[in-house]
Amino acid sequence: MNRETRRRIFDAAVWLGGALFLAALAVDAAAGERLASTASDPAWRSECGSCHVAYPPQMLAASSWRTIMQGLDRHFGADASLDAATATSILAFLEAHAGPDAGKRGSGGATRITETRWFRHEHADLAAAGWSTKEVGSRANCAACHRDADRGDFNERTVRVPR
Repeated sequence: MNRETRRRIFDAAVWLGGALFLAALAVDAAAGERLASTASDPAWRSECGSCHVAYPPQMLAASSWRTIMQGLDRHFGADASLDAATATSILAFLEAHAGPDAGKRGSGGATRITETRWFRHEHADLAAAGWSTKEVGSRANCAACHRDADRGDFNERTVRVPR
């Protein structure tokens, strides 16, 4: 193989690598955009959002939301009980917009978003000590870093990690 042929192969490989890199970035950006929740329900926003961020339904599987809603009297150490009609309405909303039981989000029956495979992957590069700072407090405090969490937007481009 002569020098010119090797150079052309190298150039083609560089261009192909660059194109693949840009395609991967576009797919990642699209995935981040899909995470932003467009679904909304007044009862869900009011009831769930009164104590914490109203977590987007797609962050957990329908089976996980059912488990959570069935245990509102002991909701992560608090009594978040609702009247039957409100609970039924919110559960229907959560189930209709829930994430898959398996696959990319990988909730796999988790009742804590912070225990899902997706959450652990997305936050793997954060130092453990950062979670317990006064400004963050815990892994469940999405709004500490995700400025638009209250609107269901968890896009990486809007993250501000407290120092």
